[in-house]
Amino acid sequence: MRIGIEAQRIFRPKKHGMEVVALELIRQLQKSDKKNEYIIFAKEDADINCLKETENFKIETIPAYSYADWEQIQLPKALKKSKIDFLHSTCNTSALWQSNPLLLTLHDIIYLEKVDFNGTAYQNFGNLYRRFVVPKVINKSTSIITVSHFERDTILERLHLPEEKVQVVYNAVSDIFHSNYPVEQVNNFRLKHEIPEKFVLFLGNTAPKKNTKGVLTAYVEYCQCTDEPVPMVILDHDRAYVLTFLTEINKKHLISHFVFPGYIAPQQMPMMYNAATIFLYPSLRESFGLPILEAMACGTPVISSTSSSMPEVAGGAALLVDPYQEKDIAEGIQKLLSDSIYYSSLVEKGLKRAAEFTWNSSAKALLSIYDTFDN
Repeated sequence: MRIGIEAQRIFRPKKHGMEVVALELIRQLQKSDKKNEYIIFAKEDADINCLKETENFKIETIPAYSYADWEQIQLPKALKKSKIDFLHSTCNTSALWQSNPLLLTLHDIIYLEKVDFNGTAYQNFGNLYRRFVVPKVINKSTSIITVSHFERDTILERLHLPEEKVQVVYNAVSDIFHSNYPVEQVNNFRLKHEIPEKFVLFLGNTAPKKNTKGVLTAYVEYCQCTDEPVPMVILDHDRAYVLTFLTEINKKHLISHFVFPGYIAPQQMPMMYNAATIFLYPSLRESFGLPILEAMACGTPVISSTSSSMPEVAGGAALLVDPYQEKDIAEGIQKLLSDSIYYSSLVEKGLKRAAEFTWNSSAKALLSIYDTFDN
């Protein structure tokens, strides 16, 4: 077959979840599938070298003014010339006016559940765009992939789709995430980014579902219960936001317990997880929660949520808390830092759990779905 894969943002320098997943799957397909031909449709960006062409994998970069222009106007033009057998769109949405059979990866439908406009302008526009496009694209799709059984059940119930139309292909953990990095390498990373020897790691994304205010409230509560609180390292978040929050609750002095190294590239995240004492991921809503497994693979115990897909992904190998109860999050931090036996047990369980999710297995599952398009 001649397969088109839409991966518009895989060359962006600051990749997040969906782009990382698309890139990892394409790389694994390059290793395992020498039979089919592939065209990867993407927008040219700074990280153009993260994916290389091979004999049966060609890359077509398409210029555009915006995300919507690329997907709805420029991509259909390219598809008309490509003569593909079907298109796999990897990030929730796809071109509305294209005639190829469509396989859609629908990571989540959070934006259909509610749009509260508490995110950034970019996030709000993205949610509105998906809210408009996704219901229409679903009707055009031959088949749909999602990333957890929780999300599959949510999609089936919300969108009233036949069960056979939605299949699960789990995300997985890249080989770069492991706990065998030399201590010296981890320490050099620590020194470069000026992070402390012990710390609680939080991915401070501004999306409301990431529960940043709840996490900050919980951390303040934890600080009040101990004489020497372990610092919190927050990635990809503004110091001013945290300072404003602390000032509003009259705890401005606690800003000294926070460290802000800024954005850490995906290839450097194994060092960050290895350096961390605890990984804090009490999200309100996730379709999968890949950082849970990445941290586990690096031997870092995880505090996550009892909600949505996270118990399914954690598989009993994380400390799960009610994300709406800041006291529970604070107590979880304290428990892991004070109970060395429990801490060690979570490290061991996490390593075993993460090993169950490989991109090789995910690519095999994806290829079996691709085969259904071979008429």
